[in-house]
Amino acid sequence: SDNHPEYPPEYQEINRAFAAIEENFEKLSDRSVLIDFTLEEDDYNPVFYGLEAFRDSLAELLPEAEARTIYQLLDEQASKQLGNIYRDVGRRYILSFTIMAATAAAVPLPFATMPVLTALQVSMVGLLGNLYGQTISPSQAGGVVSVIGGGFVAQAVGRELVKFIPGFGSAIAASWAAAYTWALGESACVYFGDLMGGKKPDPEKIQGVMQEAFESAKERFKS
Repeated sequence: SDNHPEYPPEYQEINRAFAAIEENFEKLSDRSVLIDFTLEEDDYNPVFYGLEAFRDSLAELLPEAEARTIYQLLDEQASKQLGNIYRDVGRRYILSFTIMAATAAAVPLPFATMPVLTALQVSMVGLLGNLYGQTISPSQAGGVVSVIGGGFVAQAVGRELVKFIPGFGSAIAASWAAAYTWALGESACVYFGDLMGGKKPDPEKIQGVMQEAFESAKERFKS
């Protein structure tokens, strides 16, 4: 019996033709995959050449396409209500991580809790991403945290330094960690909500949400 070559095939003629097809259909498709259907009696192995690549591409693209279609079909008011439902569910996660962050930050040792807080916040963002249909790795979640909360890093260092003040700094640090974690979660919901709706996240809008949520949370979690 004959066998197909390793996938993807490395033949100049095929690659040239495939590149031309991709270019011609660039505006009509998100991705192109090489496949070859052969009859079982042709005795080629595998019969469906390129099946794994085709399956993996569908798995990646279909959820995004479905979400985009839903958002396009819904009117603005319905889309907003759908977003609020996701946000309400997300806040259950956010509150749990906020409490854990405040507890960790209350430890009166400068900089000892920074790695713990970072790990908590990365885990929270990863879970929120899953809620919104975005499967992301811990390193990708860390990247989202950096994008959303970058402007607050200097403040975080400052809050760790005030722990040197006996009986005073730890309370401030715990309050700040709670407010920051809550604001980060709220901003992550906006970030992932945009992605789910097929939109490119707007950094200025997300930073605005972060600042507003942080100020509100500071009052809520004031020591």
